[in-house]
Amino acid sequence: VQLQASGGGLVQAGGSLRLSCAASVRTLSSYTMGWFRQAPGKDHEFVGCITGVAGSTVYADSLKGRFTISRDNAKNTVYLQMNSLKTEDTAVYYCAADRWGSGSYSPGPYEYWGQGTQVTVSS
Repeated sequence: VQLQASGGGLVQAGGSLRLSCAASVRTLSSYTMGWFRQAPGKDHEFVGCITGVAGSTVYADSLKGRFTISRDNAKNTVYLQMNSLKTEDTAVYYCAADRWGSGSYSPGPYEYWGQGTQVTVSS
């Protein structure tokens, strides 16, 4: 399984970005797809995930209302829409896949990881 994250960049505070994660899998709905981020000097932080079969979404409490995860099964792609961005959202964003996962907040269960895409929010 290979994951390719894209869509990062430099944006001003208050702006929006949409990240994409293309997965080389046969059936995207077999995987819970998670988004994590890592700021310099910090551990991976859970952003949110979308479960496989049900397609339910779970978000970090601090990000609810600003970030939205969706997926396109036909394109094997998961999206992270980020609105009202803040400088503290600056980080490398990673997508990850957990086959048949139930939606873990922890990075441990996710077997596959993309390479990460940098998001920088300027003030």
